[in-house]
Parts: sequence; structure tokens; C-alpha cells
Amino acid sequence: MREVLGLNAEWVANQRTWTDALRALQERAEAVGIFVVTSSVVGNNTRRKLSVEEFRGFVLVDEYAPLVFINGADGKAAQMFTLAHELAHVWLGKSAAFDLRNLQPASDKLEQTCNRIAAEFLVPEDSLRDFWPEARQQPDPFQAIARRFKVSEIVAARRALDLRLITRDDFFAFYEDYQRREREASASGEEGGNFYATQTMRLGRRFAQTVIQAVREGALLYHEAYRLTGLYGRTFERFEKHLRGGMP
Repeated sequence: MREVLGLNAEWVANQRTWTDALRALQERAEAVGIFVVTSSVVGNNTRRKLSVEEFRGFVLVDEYAPLVFINGADGKAAQMFTLAHELAHVWLGKSAAFDLRNLQPASDKLEQTCNRIAAEFLVPEDSLRDFWPEARQQPDPFQAIARRFKVSEIVAARRALDLRLITRDDFFAFYEDYQRREREASASGEEGGNFYATQTMRLGRRFAQTVIQAVREGALLYHEAYRLTGLYGRTFERFEKHLRGGMP
């Protein structure tokens, strides 16, 4: 996967934030022909929110236009693992939905394989073993790993457990504290954001650019583009301008 995407084992270390890392991975996937879309609501209806409890993402494998959908209601770090997991499905040629809870081992062998691929892709064994002596000296070693590899703390802890760097007791002690902190954080509410940047994530840059290019070339009528994107009139025009870099 790394070879096709043009990434080396240390690619994530060059990313400043989780958002930067997620965007970089999405752009690499789209560059090789995989459509990646992200949304936290149904269409543009903010009252119909997608539940992370129901699914984190899914993939539709197709020879010409494979598509990965990421549940944007999830945290950025969790979205990283979901994207890597779904990309593994593309490489294996098998469609599926992803709703792995708490990174406990899946019962399905295909899901187990995709989890292992995603874990190695994001947190290479050799890199983690090299970094572990430094991480274990930190007040919060799993947070240190998460920052280094741009994954969630739960992925960091699970990876350390799988590589036998920590015991199961260590993992579950961490996990109980992690759940408590997540419950406390969930009461903080949602942040706002740039509408047009959100639409780019919802539609996927590759798909949006394809639709707009088809409109410009006369291969697609505007009303068809409106239906495909869910954006109409001036909103569609402003979105087109945003994609060209003319809007913040």
C-alpha cells in the first residue's frame, strides 16, 4: 500500500497535525484513483447525524472507481485508522463496512487482516519498537505514540499490546481511563467550520473536480451537477470557486 501511495514508513512523522496527516493520506488515495468522501450527516441535513456507534466507515470496491466513506462524526485520529482499514479492503478487493468497537479483535478473518494491515501501515512495528524506549519514559506513553504516528491513543495502546510491549492489565487500565476522558469530552459540543471545506470532504475532492470539469466541458448539465453534489445555484458556483482556490 505504501509503495503504490508513494509513502515511506516515516511519512506521518512529517505531518504537523492529525488533520494534516488525514488530508495527506486522503489526497494520496485520490491521486491513485480511489474516491474518498467524509461526512457526519445525511446529505446536508445537520439534523440527521451519522452515529459512530453504528459504523465508522465503509468501502465499495470497484475495478474502476473504488469508494471509501469515512464517518466524519468520529475523531480525526480514529478517522485515520478507518481510512487505512478501508484502503486495505480496496487492496484485498473486498467491500465491507467498518464498525470495530474499541479495537477489540474482530471475529471475521477479513476484518482481522484489514486491522493488521491498517495497524502496520500507520504504526510500523520496527518504528514503534525503536520509539518505545523514548515513549515509555513519558508521563503518558500512549499519547506520545499517538502524537508521533498521528493515531488515537487507543490505537497506540492496542498496537503496543499486540507487539507485547505492555501487558493486558496495562492496556485495560489505560482503556478504563480513556473511556472516562472520552465521556467527559463528549459534553463539549461540536465545533463549527468552513462550509465549503466541509463540502469538499463530504463529496471528496476527486469526485467534486470530476463533476465540475464535466460541467465546464458541457458533458453534464448544471441541474445534474446540482443533484449529484446537493449544492444549488450560487452555492454551487461558490463551491467551484473554493475548489479553484479562490475562497478561504
